[in-house]
Amino acid sequence: MNQADKNIFNRYSKFLLIAFCLILVSSIGVLRYLTGPELALSLFYLFPIGLTSWYVGRWSGVLISFASAVSWLIADLMMLNSFSKSVIPYVNESFRLIVFLIVTCTLSGLKTSLKNHRQLARTDHLTGIANRRAFFDLANMELHKARRYQTPLSILYLDIDNFKHINDRYGHQVGDQLLHLVAKTIKDHIRSVDVTARFGGDEFGILLAETRPEAAALVAGKLKERLEKLAQQNRWPVTFSTGVVTFERIPASVDEMIDAADAQMYLAKQNGKNRTRYKIIKDDESIVRSVVNL
Repeated sequence: MNQADKNIFNRYSKFLLIAFCLILVSSIGVLRYLTGPELALSLFYLFPIGLTSWYVGRWSGVLISFASAVSWLIADLMMLNSFSKSVIPYVNESFRLIVFLIVTCTLSGLKTSLKNHRQLARTDHLTGIANRRAFFDLANMELHKARRYQTPLSILYLDIDNFKHINDRYGHQVGDQLLHLVAKTIKDHIRSVDVTARFGGDEFGILLAETRPEAAALVAGKLKERLEKLAQQNRWPVTFSTGVVTFERIPASVDEMIDAADAQMYLAKQNGKNRTRYKIIKDDESIVRSVVNL
């Protein structure tokens, strides 16, 4: 199912949920009329109100809240002779509506807070991209997809050479700016389906779904060119060492993928930094080559 299909499905499923809750609200109003004024059934309205507030959103919850109050009011007006004064149903429903709206705002606010909390737990606070935990979750999904459809998978492990020198010479504020701009540059020059994350310190991981060695090499080259231009424009004395691994033999785990790319990046740094090392892992062999960029 592509993204457009998912959006259509979500839109229709929300519409159907709202329609179901409106029918439920009407049914409770009918039940109120049939059972008479002695039974207080208003608590039953909290189910459709809570359902829409949580799964659809605040304004849908407000809609169902008003529909619930009107449903109850209509039932009471049809039994107006049961009340000592004609104004009582209006007063009662005004108070019920206030309670319904409080429930709606509370539930929708809680849902938003939980969503934000989950997002913060998966986001690197400094760069705004995914953190290591989120990368593992997303990479696991791509790994299962690659295993199912037998498609290749590539991963880049990038390290900023001499980053400590930036912090020591220019201060941590400049170091943080460098990290932020590196993350932004990477994110701006990869596909939306690819995953980029900061693993910690000055190390970044980039997962390229359904990407063969040639395409991975093109991405690595383009990123290196853009990052070098970024460093030159800001006069930062840094370079970039990268390990690129394409898995034509699907790895057993995300850890295996990261370790393979990390090993190539480490060898690039050992061999003089400012290098990109490529590795292709096949069923029968592994091909490794190193590219020197000076």
